[in-house]
Amino acid sequence: MITSAFITPHSPVLIPAIGKANTELLQKTTLAYQKILDKLLADPVDTVLIISPHNPKTPDAFAINSAPEFVIKFESFGDFATKTKLPGDVTLAHELKENLKNSANLQLTTNKVLDYGSAIPLWLLSPALKNTKIIAISQADLSLEDHFAFGKLLQNELITRDKKIAIIASGDLSHRLKRSAPGGYSPKGAKFDNKVIEYLNEAPTASENILGLDKKLITDAMECGLKSIVMLLGILDRLSFAPQVLAYQTDFGVGYLTMDMNLTTNPNVRP
Repeated sequence: MITSAFITPHSPVLIPAIGKANTELLQKTTLAYQKILDKLLADPVDTVLIISPHNPKTPDAFAINSAPEFVIKFESFGDFATKTKLPGDVTLAHELKENLKNSANLQLTTNKVLDYGSAIPLWLLSPALKNTKIIAISQADLSLEDHFAFGKLLQNELITRDKKIAIIASGDLSHRLKRSAPGGYSPKGAKFDNKVIEYLNEAPTASENILGLDKKLITDAMECGLKSIVMLLGILDRLSFAPQVLAYQTDFGVGYLTMDMNLTTNPNVRP
């Protein structure tokens, strides 16, 4: 069953050994992560399925990382001290591949070291994941509609499981919110972020509105989280949820959104 779902940013600055003094500037986001951590501690899950834009992609296929153990480390950011390991949910990964082989172009991979889009949220939430297994899912070089449809296929598999499953859509919004931002400044950046947050807050129409976003606006915003969010919305399709923004920060010119989707119906039952 799907018991919880979240949208989280993956700024390396959130890791204290990397961000150092700058980590304090993301205090609202850190506190938002703490709220998610507290929720997972209060109601532990068996598996976390995390969707990341920075897993290796293939042109026309989604990928599920079925490694038996995942390594979280940040050596590429100059941090050689922060690291941990989490077990993979090999059984569920292989069952998803087998059950969806006739419905989706899906591959299994076995990359032991997690990409930073997966590693940062999981490291920040690791105190609540001592007895939790991980499945890491990659985006694909496919349309938003394809990601939504794949999310719906995943829902059909996940809601019938006896285990408790949390979904994390990892991704950042626009990278063009300030002149110092990674993509430089564009007024389209804030417009994109505002629309995404506005649409997510209206659960009954969130999927329709986000799928209808202007493609040029999406491109101009230079985001990396929209496909993760859309796949999450597919997983939650026709389930009842009450989204809550836990934090939204733009201090570094990138939109860092943290949101609890707050499932409000029996997750075992299809509406």
